[in-house]
Formats: sequence, structure tokens, C-alpha cells
Amino acid sequence: MPYQDTIEKLYPGRYYHIYNRGNNKEIIFKETENYLYFLRLWKKHIQPIAETFCYNLLPNHFHFFIRIREQKSFPEDLKTKSPEQSFANLFNAYAKAINKKYNRTGSLFQERFRRKEITNSSYYTSIIGYIIANAVKHSYSLSTENYPHSAYDSLLSDKPTYLLREEVINWFGNKDIFINYIRNYESSIQVDKKYLFEKEDDE
Repeated sequence: MPYQDTIEKLYPGRYYHIYNRGNNKEIIFKETENYLYFLRLWKKHIQPIAETFCYNLLPNHFHFFIRIREQKSFPEDLKTKSPEQSFANLFNAYAKAINKKYNRTGSLFQERFRRKEITNSSYYTSIIGYIIANAVKHSYSLSTENYPHSAYDSLLSDKPTYLLREEVINWFGNKDIFINYIRNYESSIQVDKKYLFEKEDDE
């Protein structure tokens, strides 16, 4: 299958949709600083072992599209460790900070983060739309442009970024085509929602 759900190890050079949510769907980002802190930890723990195409952080879950770096490019202290260990370090560091800040105990995230390998070019395109428009999908925002916790603005900006901005934009052709793709993706979500509401009204 071109889009594989797996809990197997992460392999160098391969592309993955990484996602997870709060334990029992608990809120994991309670305020703006939480989102910013998670991204700082991502840069610290994940950027050394993976390149990031895009992301979206929602109140109770998150999505990232990444490519695992070749092992020879890992920092020396990580070359003998698996990429999964870097993710474990990220989640542990964030959970400890949230538990301390909000005086809570227990697991913050589901036990295992999920990963789906992207092995087909059509899914490369659709996963970007899915992730970028995810706040609209879950009704956290009426539009991607107005949601502050995704990679959308950074992908369109000219400011320095750790995201693979050029690869993403070039994949679509240019910024205008990318913007139109996201808007069309949003429109398809809204059409699906309208259909579901109308169907419920008819029942």
C-alpha cells in the first residue's frame, strides 16, 4: 500500500506523517506558550535527526510531515541511537514541563506516537493539505490563514525557517498554486461538513 500505518522503526531517508494526541483526548496545548515551547523542543530533539516539511498543532493533538535524515548526518551523540529515542525525549520533556506547570500527574500523551510512511507522490501532496488544513477539519478555525499554530504562514513567508519551505513550494510549482491548493482543500472539507449536516437534518 502507498500509505502505510506502522509502529515499526523509523528508517533514514524515508518520509513519515507523525502524529499523536493527548491521553484520553486530553488537551495538551492549553495556552499559546505551550505551542511555542513544544516547537522549541521539536527543534532541539527532532531537527537533528529529521527534516520537517510542515506541521499543525491542535489543542489535543498534532501532525508533522518529516523526512528522517541519513544516519551519518546525525550528531555524534545520536548516531548510535534510534530516531524513536529522539521522539521519546521530546514527549518526555514536554510532558514533564506541562505536569510541573499545571500541577498534574500521569501520562500526557497516548502511549505510542503514530507514524505513517509516505511512499507515493500523490500522498506527498495530499498529506500536506491534510496537515495544513487540519484546524479547519476539526472546526478549530474557519480558515487555515487564521489559525496561528500551523506551518502555513512560515511556508509562505520569506523569513528564515527550519522547514523545508523551498521543497514544499517547488513541489506545487509556486506559492500561488500552493495557496490555491490549500484553499481548495479547505473548500472540500466545508462541502463534506455541509453534506453531513444536511444528511442529519434529513434523518
